Amino acid sequence: MTTIPARLATVASRTSSPQESKRRVIRLYREWYRSAPEICALYALPVSPDYVRHAIRQRFEQNRFVSDQRVIDTLLLKGNQEYQETMNCWKQYDHVMGILLEPVKKPRKTFLQKFYEGKDEEAVVPAASGVV
Repeated sequence: MTTIPARLATVASRTSSPQESKRRVIRLYREWYRSAPEICALYALPVSPDYVRHAIRQRFEQNRFVSDQRVIDTLLLKGNQEYQETMNCWKQYDHVMGILLEPVKKPRKTFLQKFYEGKDEEAVVPAASGVV
């Protein structure tokens, strides 16, 4: 399969109204949704296209209540980039399974929960310690 890098490329643009943002988000969602069977075939995923569609829906639902136009534009840019990379086979099998299909969210702990445990995981690891 030959890859044409500009095949799915889109121009980065700013939206001027919430209606235009909504239209662009729906268009991106439809592109992802319709390409689920092709993604399963390209990467030989051991899951059904319905599961891929469900994972895509979850990713879009995570950002459902974002209202800042600049944030929406950035999310659209990243979504288009991910779509282009996925459909041009620029990802590995593990990328698709790990990034697109696995839920990334771990439960956030409140300050008191961290305090009661006696540790703050984010503050424990120094930035440049060299220790893995």
